[in-house]
Amino acid sequence: MTIDAPLSRYKKQNLMIAIAVMIGLGIWFYYDGHYNEKFIEKHTIVDEDGNERPNSTLAFNRKTPPILFVGAGFVAVYFFVIRNKKVTADETGLTANGKTIEYKDIELINKTYFDTKGYFVVGYKDPQGNSCQMKLSDRTYDNLKTVLDHLVAKIS
Repeated sequence: MTIDAPLSRYKKQNLMIAIAVMIGLGIWFYYDGHYNEKFIEKHTIVDEDGNERPNSTLAFNRKTPPILFVGAGFVAVYFFVIRNKKVTADETGLTANGKTIEYKDIELINKTYFDTKGYFVVGYKDPQGNSCQMKLSDRTYDNLKTVLDHLVAKIS
């Protein structure tokens, strides 16, 4: 029996919100910095020689949009890279973050904070014999309670 814990709705929605906010702020700042005449007039400084130069607010509104658009692009790429990420507990072991841990290598499962903070820690031996730990959080994966129950049943 295979139990999957896909990437959580919480994480996916937060990334989508971050993309929307970055694009929205980028459009707003671009409009204010280039097209909103009242805003430009209010934030333009005229020096003694009659030269007009933008103050810090107008300069910020003119320079920030490309940074926000590129940031939104990076978050979108990150989203598309991790969108199919999942934790799988099957008959042979636990697979998470590209690592497969066999049940015989699992030394401990610390589920002290699972009910309160939503994460548990799996302690295991890697192929070289070193002790390692993997922290799995329900903010990152949905259906983690079922995976935890399966793990406990398998190593008990």
